[in-house]
Amino acid sequence: MEHVLLNVKGMSCGHCVNSVEGAVKTLGAAAKVDLAKQSVSIDYDASKISLAAIKEAIEDQGYDVV
Repeated sequence: MEHVLLNVKGMSCGHCVNSVEGAVKTLGAAAKVDLAKQSVSIDYDASKISLAAIKEAIEDQGYDVV
C-alpha cells in the first residue's frame, strides 16, 4: 500500500468532501478529506491504481490538485 497527501483547492463544504472521497473510492482507494487544510489523505495499491489516475478522478470532479 502507498500513502499520499494531496493538496486540493476548491473544496468548501460537505458536498465537496463527498465528491472527492467518492471519486477516489470508485478507483478502489481509501480517501479522507481534511476540509480545513484543503487536503486529502489517500491509501492505494500502486500496482492497481496510478497516482495520475487518482489526481485525474479528483480533477474530474472540478477541483484542482496542486
